[in-house]
Amino acid sequence: MKSRDILRDAGHLALASRLKRLADMLLADAARVHVHSGEPVQPGQFPLIAALDRYGPMTVNDAAEVIGVSQPAATRAVSEATKAGLVTSTAAENDRRVREVSLTASGRDCVARMKRSMWPRVDAAARRLTHELPNDFLEALLEIEQRLADTSMLDRVQNNSLSILAYSDELAQHFHDINLEWIEAMFVVEPHDQEVLMDPRGSIIDQGGRIYFVQSEQDGVLGTCALEREQNGFVELTKMGVRAAARGQGAGEFLLRYVLERTRELGWQDNLFLLSNKRNVAAVRLYEKLGFVHDADIMEQFGKRYERCDVAMRFRK
Repeated sequence: MKSRDILRDAGHLALASRLKRLADMLLADAARVHVHSGEPVQPGQFPLIAALDRYGPMTVNDAAEVIGVSQPAATRAVSEATKAGLVTSTAAENDRRVREVSLTASGRDCVARMKRSMWPRVDAAARRLTHELPNDFLEALLEIEQRLADTSMLDRVQNNSLSILAYSDELAQHFHDINLEWIEAMFVVEPHDQEVLMDPRGSIIDQGGRIYFVQSEQDGVLGTCALEREQNGFVELTKMGVRAAARGQGAGEFLLRYVLERTRELGWQDNLFLLSNKRNVAAVRLYEKLGFVHDADIMEQFGKRYERCDVAMRFRK
């Protein structure tokens, strides 16, 4: 039976649980490394010890900020490290009312030993673990941390009121207006544009294609995207646009991910392509991010459909 893994199969829905599982795996290994080294530092004390070594004495509140934990968690780390004889708490020189935490002589000796042997080996092992991943793992981790600092998951969940609508004739005007807005802003409306925008049902739906819309509770329909069937079995992802006033909110990526999932369910992914223009910088980057690659054969076969076309891509992910 195929191995089952709910956290893997749940995708982004299980992001927090999957990261915790990864952290637990790494921390369990870190505990074994510490035991093997013979040093008294526990993995949970490492951030505090490393912070005191790098930045010098600090208050518990400062330690909490530097480590990125709550004040009670920092207090517990200080208490445990104090019991291990690694840190001590004394009155600050510039304000006797404030207590500062610093490394003891034993703590400094311990750090010196770990810097000579243990830390370089752990650093090298971690680099090997993340070597040749598709993107720099630590940079991606930093970006996620910064995004969460800017907007919490709670706010993201509460504010993410986006949803998908399938085509209906009542939505045809939105399909027309959204696409006409971006085409006229950057290019010239061409005959094939007119044909599709004036009759989306006859041009796409009745030919076996699909049209989807992304909407928000606050602002209504924000964007649209179509899947146009070709007689030779190919499927064109086309007429994708988001209202200018709604750009930058993630509506385009939300819609595109949904459409790609539908193409997978329909069995259309292997023959999916799109035509675009280099001036659509943000759109092309999004297509590349989600699995489209530039394809000369697609350009040769379909690129003449639009005068503005100088980008042809095929889905490969």
